[in-house]
This record gives sequence, C-alpha cells and structure tokens, in this order.
Amino acid sequence: MDANFIARMEQILHLYGLPYDAAFPLVCFDERPCFLIGETVAGLAMKAGMVARQHYAYEKNGSCALLMAIEPKTGKRLAQVHAQRTKREYAHFMKALAGRYPEAKKIRIIQDNLNTHSTSAFYEAFSAEEAFALSQRFEFYYTPKSASWLNMIEIEFSALSKQCLNRRIATQERLTQEVLAIVKEREEKAIKIDWQFSIKSARSKLNRHYQQVNSDNAKYQQT
Repeated sequence: MDANFIARMEQILHLYGLPYDAAFPLVCFDERPCFLIGETVAGLAMKAGMVARQHYAYEKNGSCALLMAIEPKTGKRLAQVHAQRTKREYAHFMKALAGRYPEAKKIRIIQDNLNTHSTSAFYEAFSAEEAFALSQRFEFYYTPKSASWLNMIEIEFSALSKQCLNRRIATQERLTQEVLAIVKEREEKAIKIDWQFSIKSARSKLNRHYQQVNSDNAKYQQT
C-alpha cells in the first residue's frame, strides 16, 4: 500500500461520504465473467425438507460477461449481459448509463483500471462528436490496484452470486433472464448500500501503511 494507493482510496472514501446530490450522482461500475455450465446428468429431484442436489458431472458452455452499475445512495441499477467484454460493450453500457441520468451535470463513476475502461472506447464505438459529448457526461475515479473491495458494486455482485450466479446456468439467454429479473426486483425495492468505512477509519485501521508513506501519520493511530 503506497502513496498512490492511499491517495486513490481517500478520494473514493471522500466521495462515498458526500451527501446525495442528483446533479452529481455517484455510480459504482464493474464487470465480471460468468461461466456457462450445463448438466450432463439430471440432478436429484427435490423432496420435502431437502434441497435440490446436482450431479458432479457437468459441461462447460463457454462464458459471457455481466456489466453492471449501481448508485448506492438510491438503489438505482443497470445491468447488461454480453457475449464478451471489449471496449465496444463498455462504450455502449456507458451510453445507456448516461441515458439514465439526463439531468445530471456530471456522473461520477467509480471503476477499476481495466484497459477497456477508458473514454478511448467511446471513440472506437461512436463518431468523434458523439464520443466527445458522451465523455463529458462523466467524471472517472479509479480504484487502486488490487482494491476491488473499495468498489461498492462488488457488494452487489456478491448478492447476485448468492441468488443465481453460483448455480449452473447453461446458456447466456437463461443467465440474462435470471440476472435482469433479480436486478429489476432489487431496484424496485430500492435496496441501497450503507457504506461505513471512512477516511477516518482508514487512517486509523491502516495506520501502519500510512506511516510507511509519511511518519507524520502516526497521529492518526488508535490509542
């Protein structure tokens, strides 16, 4: 954990601590691979008082990609499932996301440093005029390397995994149907994320790393 890590972490924690502002919505974005797994032998049928059981044999049907964003303070969500995750999919997702916030002055995006997560993707997918206009809708903030835990979308991915992504789903069509149904339900319920880890917490709990950057940070250490 170096100075660059701390700087990026504190910027993100600062944003998380700001009050809600519809003019500058804060949205967490990421993508994850989803492996398509089919059954070669039917599982055992459910019986009263027992959970369904799968056979150990399965077949791999490739993979697809889930792109998703969540606005933690409102519970607003957007999800798309694609056969792959290239700059094109990223650009079209961001265009759809911008369409969800027509009145926003800037949409603040928390994301990682994947090479496809760049406004250059807009220029490869759209005309220069449209790409520039789209890029002006966003402010991008990048998580430090190996710090996906700082992106609240990971909490949403965890919830989706428990509800459907940890099961065997054989086709992209079926996975899309199940994921979008769950996302829609969670959005309608306005399920938010209550983030508790603050800059003050970081300076105290991670003080050893802060002191390695600058010894003056010892003053933040818990006593």
